[in-house]
Amino acid sequence: MSRQEAEAPSDPSDLEARAAFDESVARHGLGLSASEADSLYQLTLWMSQGLAGLDTTPLSTPIVQDVLSLSLIEQGKRLRDGSLTSVRLVQAHLARIDARDPVFRAFYHLSADHALADAGQADAELAEGRDRGPLHGIPVGIKDLIDVAGLPTTADAPGRANAIAAADADVVERLRAGGAVLMGKLATYEWGTVGPDKGGLFPPARNPWNQDYITGGSSSGCAVAVAGGLLRTTIGTDTGGSLRGPAFYCGVVGLKPTFGAVPNGGVLPMSESMDHIGPISASVAEAAVTLDVIAARSGQQSAMRLLEQPITGLRVGYARNWFAQDPQIMPAVLKAMDEAMSQLSELGAIIAEIELPDYPAVEVAAAAILHRESFDFHADNLRNRPQDYGRRAFLSLAAGVGVSDAQLTASRHVGTRFRAGVDGLLEQHDAIVTVGALTTALLAAPFEKEAVWTPMRTIGFNVSGHPVLAVPIGFYDGLPIGMQIVGRHYDEARIVQIGDAFERATDHSLQHTAAPG
Repeated sequence: MSRQEAEAPSDPSDLEARAAFDESVARHGLGLSASEADSLYQLTLWMSQGLAGLDTTPLSTPIVQDVLSLSLIEQGKRLRDGSLTSVRLVQAHLARIDARDPVFRAFYHLSADHALADAGQADAELAEGRDRGPLHGIPVGIKDLIDVAGLPTTADAPGRANAIAAADADVVERLRAGGAVLMGKLATYEWGTVGPDKGGLFPPARNPWNQDYITGGSSSGCAVAVAGGLLRTTIGTDTGGSLRGPAFYCGVVGLKPTFGAVPNGGVLPMSESMDHIGPISASVAEAAVTLDVIAARSGQQSAMRLLEQPITGLRVGYARNWFAQDPQIMPAVLKAMDEAMSQLSELGAIIAEIELPDYPAVEVAAAAILHRESFDFHADNLRNRPQDYGRRAFLSLAAGVGVSDAQLTASRHVGTRFRAGVDGLLEQHDAIVTVGALTTALLAAPFEKEAVWTPMRTIGFNVSGHPVLAVPIGFYDGLPIGMQIVGRHYDEARIVQIGDAFERATDHSLQHTAAPG
């Protein structure tokens, strides 16, 4: 409607409108001639009639999905400069989870209301100048072996559906103290044992790269959440490779810190001498940031302190003997490993081929320790409450009944010798690099019938306690390949430096899965 089409009053309602206009003019003391008053009234009538036909439904706060592609470091910068709020960031994550997780199944419990409330508190604190650190206002997911007060810690076990945690685990306390926003509990293999298995409380999480293939370990939900674009960083556990395996198979970064670097209070144990807690993240830098928070590190102890530093002159031992001649090695994995070492050499590292101690020996010793310690923890319940376990998990945990005290002692001696051997090599090298797994992810279907051995090269470093960084190094037939970078005890900064340099020089970590549907 044009202004000219708005006619003078002709019916009672029009007369009332004109009277109201004239009253408003008089109330505001405007001195108008009759023609000026008529002209202004025509303008207001045009606006009134035009506005009556408009959609005036309030708009909800826009959710900017693009922020999900930013690193949590960049998200943090925007939270601090005011161009992003934690509430909007959490809303974007919730929208992504709602769209994708029905396919990926990373989450057991999504704490949407609590997350939004915590995000609002983070925004208020940042606005007041209270900065709790790099995870302040950042969404984080927690593996469901780790206690979060008020939520069940199910371990995916039938007997733990209502096992509500009375208090936060130590690692969760540190996340809260750092202002992180806890999004909920993430999928695991039952009690961290074998999987994927449909005998637990929840259906198994699914590999975002190809849902017909396994995720690679008990921190399955952590890796799926990151690879599927649901979260930038998560907290998992690693007893035989449960951080690193999912990182290899899902194409993300896993950081197993030095044994004991992150406290394990409030975390359901699998093997007390081999359990590690650490992050699975979208990039090396984000894993380092997360580790600094959960390990309470800063300054010269920070895992971040060597980020973006050149690796020229660093001595890297290439433990090719652990996989190159194994009949199960996939040619594409061997090729990717050799190419990764060439890349490190081009970046200035000094590469020397080395021989790690015999892998089969440490693997069997580590398996014996893991099974015996797991059995000792579960023995009473396995006897008195077998119904609390899925059958596959029950059998895995029960396997420790056959490990004698003498065998346990002998296995620990093997572990001690392996640690000494690795320490000796690390006196001559700044880090050791070896394969993560001999193959890409395996098909999931056979695992649903029985436990299947996965050819990873991880468990030795759970016995030795060395820090290990898992990073993607390529793809074969659409599935990721990963390598391990092993460092000296408490020298996470060095392996982060090497992994970060490799990551920035390649595009492996930049490749993303297609959204489901």
